[in-house]
Amino acid sequence: MSTIAENIAKVGVRIREAAQASQRDCGSIGLLAVSKTKPAAAIRQAFNAGTANFGENYLQEALDKQVELHDLPLTWHFIGPIQSNKTKPIAEHFSWVHSVDRLKIAERLSAQRPAHLPPLNICLQVNVSGEASKSGCSPDELSALAHAVTQLPHLHLRGLMTIPEPTDDPAEQRAAFARLRELQQGLNLGLDTLSMGMSHDLEAAIGEGATWVRVGTALFGARDYSTP
Repeated sequence: MSTIAENIAKVGVRIREAAQASQRDCGSIGLLAVSKTKPAAAIRQAFNAGTANFGENYLQEALDKQVELHDLPLTWHFIGPIQSNKTKPIAEHFSWVHSVDRLKIAERLSAQRPAHLPPLNICLQVNVSGEASKSGCSPDELSALAHAVTQLPHLHLRGLMTIPEPTDDPAEQRAAFARLRELQQGLNLGLDTLSMGMSHDLEAAIGEGATWVRVGTALFGARDYSTP
């Protein structure tokens, strides 16, 4: 069985090769290790292998890990759906939120961000595939939402995020990611972040401009959802 360090090295090679194929600077692409359902010990191993950015979907699980790993200089990203009653701890304990899809959530995050912390980095989640089961604002709603979020005082709108409909067709993968890139460019807000691509499609995402790839399974192995 591969170790986490070996897996991180393998994913690093994939990122570098995809960047080279697209004539992009590898340094412009961040690896966000998706550590949901994985123990704090696995995160510590990943950190020791050179990874410092971790994405979590489940708030209480993430907060527990933050306490256990308080000795490490980690950057925490919240990447899951956000309920209104969860915004305060997210605003207090994370540096990035990739999954804002409505103004009410953004307003609460801004109001509840502690004054002594830097602005919270925000990505707006867009449902580019139109799946009823997926979170995210529609492309038609994006412009109004983005411009409203730029006016909130304790947030820094960085870019867009998407989780497109899964497919093994590279052309279809690239088309979905190209859609997000085009939507971002159309906003004309000078945004610098595209959070897109996961273990199975990160090459396609990098080819269309991803600046964060969110990788879990390829780093930590399959997830076990049998325990909370």
